[in-house]
Amino acid sequence: MAKITYIEHGGKEHVVDVPNGLTVMEGARDNGIPGIEADCGGACACSTCHVYIHADWVEKLPAKDAMEEDMLDFAFEPSAERSRLTCQLKVSDALDGLVVQMPEKQI
Repeated sequence: MAKITYIEHGGKEHVVDVPNGLTVMEGARDNGIPGIEADCGGACACSTCHVYIHADWVEKLPAKDAMEEDMLDFAFEPSAERSRLTCQLKVSDALDGLVVQMPEKQI
């Protein structure tokens, strides 16, 4: 299980325990955290689970694959370095302490 901090665009923080094996997107969905819409349900077919990864975590995460890179082109104000799709981040003990911030909106 990993403790993940989700920060809404306005600054409100939600710290939740997310079971290993779920995705960071599923952790937000299952805990009713606003700001991650996940319209495609985690199929990496949209960009509505886009977040900005805290700078301390960027290098600790697995690299983006080509499909995630393509979908991020459709995200609201993506950052080449910090943007990720939460449906592509599988939770494990290695993600304990992860901090993500939602963009102003999802598109």
